[in-house]
Amino acid sequence: MQDAGGKRKKIFIGEKFQRAAPFTYSVDSFRWSPNGHLILAELFTASVDESGKTVDAPMTLVLDESGKEVKMGEENVIKDASKATWLQDNATVIFFTEVLKPKVLFSFHYTNRAGAPGLVFEGRTFLDAVPVPGSNYNYAVERDRNLSGPPRLQKLEMLSQDDKEIATLDGYEGGLALSPSGTKIAYYIDKEVIEVRDLAAPTKLARVRAGFGVFRWAPDETRILLKRSVEKKSGDLVWIPIPPLVAHAAGAEVEVAQPTPVPILRGLTFREFAFSPDGKFIGVIVPGRRNLAVYPVPR
Repeated sequence: MQDAGGKRKKIFIGEKFQRAAPFTYSVDSFRWSPNGHLILAELFTASVDESGKTVDAPMTLVLDESGKEVKMGEENVIKDASKATWLQDNATVIFFTEVLKPKVLFSFHYTNRAGAPGLVFEGRTFLDAVPVPGSNYNYAVERDRNLSGPPRLQKLEMLSQDDKEIATLDGYEGGLALSPSGTKIAYYIDKEVIEVRDLAAPTKLARVRAGFGVFRWAPDETRILLKRSVEKKSGDLVWIPIPPLVAHAAGAEVEVAQPTPVPILRGLTFREFAFSPDGKFIGVIVPGRRNLAVYPVPR
């Protein structure tokens, strides 16, 4: 993997953690601190409770650049923590904890090296969030605890806890993704349709029927690359072009584009995929042995 400065490094989960862990786990993701010296490793864990039932839970392990565990107060892991990110102070971690299971509503929490945990935007609940690189901001989809009101797209300043509402959404089914330039955001409004919205002019949007899956923005932001399967399952990869974003009045009907998906890499299936930081390559995880393969981004 690469650190924040783009240098290649090998990171190994600390032996102490591996020996002590009373569960099985897999690593879901890594996030570097802004200074490139600390890492958040999000783990998917499975343990067996007293009744013999398997219990799945997320947690986040904090490591330094050599892979040594870093304690947050007295704890060597942040329990029940998903989507963990660093603030720009390189010491404070913001993370999601489930409020309504399974994975329906979340609240924001924080902790730091002194081990002083607390709530962020206390009393408010969210469906999803995505950080804005190089800042203390998140874009988040808020919904009330009773699920009675519509989802609302918010811009949140995580340190001062200031907020700005961007738009009220017609629906939300997941996949919140910020474009590489940070000027647009995309998400599913139902199981079939992706909505793309201009963050500077939120009334400008477009909808495209793509089918449900996992998608990433193309580096040039004119299209998205969609894996036609759910997370942790294999599927083929297809380009989905994004139609022009057009201003719409509140409540106005929005046309749904229906482009023909364009398969890449001979229609083979992959478990995971990601673009390189420079946008020139795509890395894919091959099913079975889960080998990593890297290809130039297809036209």
